Amino acid sequence: MKGITHFIFPVICLLIGYFLGVTLGGSALAISVGLAVGAGIWLICIVLLRLFDRCSLRAIIGGLIGFAFSVLALRWLDTLVSHLTGAMGDSMSALSGLLSSLPFRVLVAVGVLYVGVRLGAQKSRELSVARLRTLLKPKAKKEGDKILDTSVIIDGRITDICETGFIEGVLVVPRFVLKELQQIADSSDSMKRKRGRRGLDIVHKLQKKTDVDVVISDEDFASTREVDDKLVLLAKKIDAKIVTNDFNLNKVARVQDVQVLNVNELADSVKPVVLPGEQMNVYVVKEGKESNQGVAYLDDGTMVVIEEARKFKGRTVETEVTSVLQTTAGRMIFGKLKEQPKGRESRHGGRGQGNRSPKSQNA
Repeated sequence: MKGITHFIFPVICLLIGYFLGVTLGGSALAISVGLAVGAGIWLICIVLLRLFDRCSLRAIIGGLIGFAFSVLALRWLDTLVSHLTGAMGDSMSALSGLLSSLPFRVLVAVGVLYVGVRLGAQKSRELSVARLRTLLKPKAKKEGDKILDTSVIIDGRITDICETGFIEGVLVVPRFVLKELQQIADSSDSMKRKRGRRGLDIVHKLQKKTDVDVVISDEDFASTREVDDKLVLLAKKIDAKIVTNDFNLNKVARVQDVQVLNVNELADSVKPVVLPGEQMNVYVVKEGKESNQGVAYLDDGTMVVIEEARKFKGRTVETEVTSVLQTTAGRMIFGKLKEQPKGRESRHGGRGQGNRSPKSQNA
């Protein structure tokens, strides 16, 4: 079927050229010119088809949009040149003749069309349904863009935050961040390879969400090699905030007056408030660093250090909170036993507010 199509198409082009020659007079010269025009149309179509095979649909649409604007620009230029040649009169007949000559007009037309199609195809990378929806959607107030760094993408919690609706505006993923994720995914270290692939999956998951606008930015800074420095420069250039959980990037960006949204700080701020004197049931997972200490964890991962609970490892105990310590790594709760548990509980017993031990989780 494909071979038949390749045979029929040039025949149709030659027939069109033949009828064009007949329309022009029917002489041998006219028919030859018509056949040459038909062959030229066929060759142009072949070149365009091969060119379109190499281009993405987005680039083709961008090129067509650029072509349409180029045609409008040519009409405006033609009107402008007509007014100029009319105003020159006989005083500048040479320049007037040059501007109105056919070769000059053809050269200008080819140049304008080429520039329009090329720019349209290049700018099509920024064209997306999410971006168009954002531009067309009325907003009372423009929300700032948020730039995602490598660490927060690999972390993955950004997808859960987006599902809650607390993130507004456009999420910007720089192409140099995608490149870094790809390098991590191609690493020889299996752990790094898993982290890189997880990051790429997170980006794809964010792109599939209909309620989140994700834009891949091609902005780059060749003079800077560090990704963190590029993120700060990009945030300044487009007036955006950086979403991260990297402690060092957080400090560097704030020193340079760039707003940062730290996912770790958000997680700490939304943890339930625990005050001294409150009571809770927790499951002692392991021994503490100090003598007679036991360690438990709440459902949100908060560590609970319990005095005199070392011997109750693997059991649920009632604890009274004595103090709460906020550190850079998170929050720690210190407590003491409310009363000595009576009777040995099963390792698969209730866990109260704490997490189960590994054995009980697998049960």
